[in-house]
Amino acid sequence: MSIAQNITELTGKLPSTVKLVAVSKFKPLSAVQEAYAAGQRRFGENRPQEMAAKAMSAPADIEWHFIGHLQTNKVKLVVPYAAMIESVDSVKLLTEINRFAASMGKICDCLLEVHIAREETKQGFSREEILALVPQFEKFSFIRFRGLMGMASNVPDLAQVREEFRSLKALLDEVRAIGARDSRLWLRGFDQLSMGMSHDWPVAVEEGATLIRVGTAIFGAR
Repeated sequence: MSIAQNITELTGKLPSTVKLVAVSKFKPLSAVQEAYAAGQRRFGENRPQEMAAKAMSAPADIEWHFIGHLQTNKVKLVVPYAAMIESVDSVKLLTEINRFAASMGKICDCLLEVHIAREETKQGFSREEILALVPQFEKFSFIRFRGLMGMASNVPDLAQVREEFRSLKALLDEVRAIGARDSRLWLRGFDQLSMGMSHDWPVAVEEGATLIRVGTAIFGAR
């Protein structure tokens, strides 16, 4: 099927509460434009230079999500173009995003990446690190904390995948409970849960995802 047909089929299966991030990394701008023509407006990239180049050439109303590991020295390539940085995995990175966003006068929407997989190669905060960070949210004046992101283990055991997604949803609820208890203003926007990819997004949706990141099922294998 074509990119347009894949998008139509996929979005037709999603509840209204779930948004699709079409992962266009490593794909040419022409593929993005084909998806855009089919109505897709939200795209995910994982390389700063590639996202910046596409953003400068693509339609202005595209919502770019940065979803890859971001080095602090590449923040300047991402913050100007990203509607959301989904993969914030350290306090050091948060600090640099906040600093650069301040220099632009831009409030940057961010998700905190949590390590939920049973794979050491995955990035992200631990549950304990997230809970320790919550009281510091207000000091990052140019970051809008929007929720959590995670990648489940790449295994065929969907019961394990479900358990990992469920743990991420539980952590989101735990953080929101802290915000409600302490009457924090950030609570109003802290409601996004990005999890699920081409092979496991149906399980992610069942477990509370509000954003799914799908590439292969739309654009084909790299």
